[in-house]
Amino acid sequence: MELTVWGIITALIVGLIVGALGRLVVPGRQNMPIWLHMVIGVGAALLGTIVARASGFAETAGIDWRELLLQVLFAAIGVALVAGVGRRRGVTHH
Repeated sequence: MELTVWGIITALIVGLIVGALGRLVVPGRQNMPIWLHMVIGVGAALLGTIVARASGFAETAGIDWRELLLQVLFAAIGVALVAGVGRRRGVTHH
């Protein structure tokens, strides 16, 4: 895989979209900054692509909906985990 400026820009845009979709999938309100969703989205996009390639269905013409679904699923899991950790840290017991 070749790393180019356009590849990085594309990864950031896809990461932002995947992170936003992951946020929409997770129920409830997440008090997280947009940059954190983007980081989670980029990680989820990379992980989804790795899993799709390992599974053998990443090479399709056009949009690979299964790969996108994996990416959004990983983003939703990441958002839920990070939002859950933030919620637990903010809770105080008396």
